[in-house]
Amino acid sequence: MTTALNAQYAGKVLLVGAGPGDPELLTFKAAKAISRATVILVDDLVNPAVLSHARAGARIVQVGKRGGCKSTPQAFIEKLMIMAAKEGETVVRLKGGDPFIFGRGGEEVEALQAAGVEVEVINGITSGLAAASALHTPLTHREHAHGVIFITGHAKPGGDCPDWALLSRTAAQAKLSLVVYMGVSGVQHICNGLLVGLKPETPVAVVQHASLPQQRIHHTTLEQLAGDVLRHQLASPSVLLIGDVFAAQQALQSAPQHAAWG
Repeated sequence: MTTALNAQYAGKVLLVGAGPGDPELLTFKAAKAISRATVILVDDLVNPAVLSHARAGARIVQVGKRGGCKSTPQAFIEKLMIMAAKEGETVVRLKGGDPFIFGRGGEEVEALQAAGVEVEVINGITSGLAAASALHTPLTHREHAHGVIFITGHAKPGGDCPDWALLSRTAAQAKLSLVVYMGVSGVQHICNGLLVGLKPETPVAVVQHASLPQQRIHHTTLEQLAGDVLRHQLASPSVLLIGDVFAAQQALQSAPQHAAWG
């Protein structure tokens, strides 16, 4: 009897990607999930306008997580989700970008499944893709980029950093675009490693606040990247896009500007 009652009132957790920032880039499925939620746990980088889809009376809890700033402990967030679901709530864990691209979605799925909580994942547009769209440049191109690597520049405390030198050789040989998340704070170290295998003149674009009105785009080269980040005060949240596929946009940026048609 107790098992039947628990099953009847068991809740559910939905890990929902809110996209890169522009609320119009939220998917229909994500909007429906938010509208059904009784509890919403919201990350720091989620645009507040997305919460207009929430139902009246939904409990909204800010669980901000931003690199380099004080954040809600991950274990506490997982505990909140599990407790609320077991109380029969429909919980939306609302994340910037996509839950499964540097969103700790994998850790949360493991914790929820281990606790016997039903979980669903609803994808969102990741900021790396939004940044490339802002440049009007594909991340893959049959002539310039045969693939793309999404990688974080911010290692787990005490964990191993990416082997940037090895990655640079792989990217050069396989003609791959690199999309570096959370890379501005360690940009000098990243550049030192990437210059082992990539040319100094390799095109780079930095996109800050991708898809938002305050979006900034800066074109540079791998050799000049670290200095430009400091000089132009490019800060988080920013995405670094590196590779030959961005050469065309770099050329357009530096070309003389002609008068508009009258």
